[in-house]
Amino acid sequence: MEQKTYHEKLKQKMDQYAHLVYKATKHFPQDEIYGVTSQLRRSALSVILNYIEGYARQKDKVHRHFLEISYGSLQESKYLLEFSFKERYLLEKDYQLIIDLSNEIGAMLWGVMKKMSA
Repeated sequence: MEQKTYHEKLKQKMDQYAHLVYKATKHFPQDEIYGVTSQLRRSALSVILNYIEGYARQKDKVHRHFLEISYGSLQESKYLLEFSFKERYLLEKDYQLIIDLSNEIGAMLWGVMKKMSA
């Protein structure tokens, strides 16, 4: 069996994160479709999209810039998840699952950025 690289593992977690957010927001109130639902979906998808785009870049400085955008989008989506949980749009078990995954992703992304700075 072939071992996944760090990049593949991180990308897989980001993909799972985006799908979990989309699944969770399907049950948000209809009047939030253009508000928190849309913003949370965009920020969660931005995590993986900016990571992929940055990974495809040839220059370290540009790559790091996209990683920083990805990390910022992750933080934005985490706040929106917390907000949504407090507004009772999310069940605690769903919130905890998504937040735990976001924390894993954040630690992995931070590690990549830190390694690039060294």
